[in-house]
Amino acid sequence: MDELLNKKSRTNHMEYQPGMEVLQESTVMDEVVAHMNGYDYDIYTAVDVRRALNHVDRTPEDFAALLSPAAEPFLEEMAQSAQLERFRHFGNSVYMFTPIYIANYCENYCIYCGFNCHNKIKRARLNAAEIEKEMQAIARSGLEEILILTGESRKMSSVEYIGEACKIARKYFKNIGLEVYPMNTDEYAYVHECGADFVTVFQETYNSDKYETLHLAGHKRVFPYRLNAQERALRGGMRGVGFAALLGLDDFRKDAFATGMHAYLLQRKYPHAEISFSCPRLRPIINNDKINPKDVHERQLLQIISAYRLFMPFANITISTRECERFRNNIIGIAATKISAGVSTGIGEHVDEIDDKGDAQFEIADNRSVDEVYRAIQERGLQPVMNDYVYI
Repeated sequence: MDELLNKKSRTNHMEYQPGMEVLQESTVMDEVVAHMNGYDYDIYTAVDVRRALNHVDRTPEDFAALLSPAAEPFLEEMAQSAQLERFRHFGNSVYMFTPIYIANYCENYCIYCGFNCHNKIKRARLNAAEIEKEMQAIARSGLEEILILTGESRKMSSVEYIGEACKIARKYFKNIGLEVYPMNTDEYAYVHECGADFVTVFQETYNSDKYETLHLAGHKRVFPYRLNAQERALRGGMRGVGFAALLGLDDFRKDAFATGMHAYLLQRKYPHAEISFSCPRLRPIINNDKINPKDVHERQLLQIISAYRLFMPFANITISTRECERFRNNIIGIAATKISAGVSTGIGEHVDEIDDKGDAQFEIADNRSVDEVYRAIQERGLQPVMNDYVYI
């Protein structure tokens, strides 16, 4: 491990490793990075923010202004405008789902993640029968959408293993998402055939220099392969893709801007794609309870979420259990459209019969059950929605 901390001993984080598909003709990554590098948020003024708020169809330049410090005095107005867009395009619907972690083995050394291969935690991987028991328990809660997660280990969580989990999930759920290691196009096509509908990938940070210092070993170290994952997923037939930076790892304004531009450019290239954003902040992990977001407080998080809604009004925005109950309750009535419930980030936590349980990826901040979140949504005059997609 000491060698990995020595920069000279690390592999080049910009070079693809064997077996990784290269999208030779795609320019999306270069465009995203160029937009981020050219983003100087200090140049924007109140006039720029006012102009952005007054526009009906907002441009990338408007988005840049809305993420700038100059927009902070306009936060109330931004939230009100975001709320209008949210209700214009989604009505009073709030979509509900839960994640299921089926394995926590990982081959990456990411210093902020509880699953990293050098963190001494209890590892576990559910077999097919255990996955089915977990999914049966989740389905009994009334949920019809599930998000399948693993640690990033191709050895312990192969593409075929993930595909089998999708096949089981299809028995119980109408919508199936994946948040696993990035795959090649043909592998995304395979898990799509097995039942997966959409793929979410957290880029963590779009600053490649910072990315290099946070991801010391493993496939995740390869910056371009991860950044192009959503495009490969769409080419593999996925209906939708999700985007996120882990806010607090680096300059949150630049990371949020890059996240938005990544989604914007891919939707222009693939107009049929359903786009979603997540807005995770750092959370404490096992053996490091001091990890927390830097300079990303709730006001900044509200600014980011509102800016996403105003820039891409048709996109879903998920608010996870990384955030507290109070914030989640409020943000679904302002800009977010999707909320998780009954969450555990550990392995095998939904049923008692599974003995070989694995440790959690991070601490959650909202432990409410599905019923509790459902009632909280209704109490705000909103409509909990378990599924709005019909297969014919």
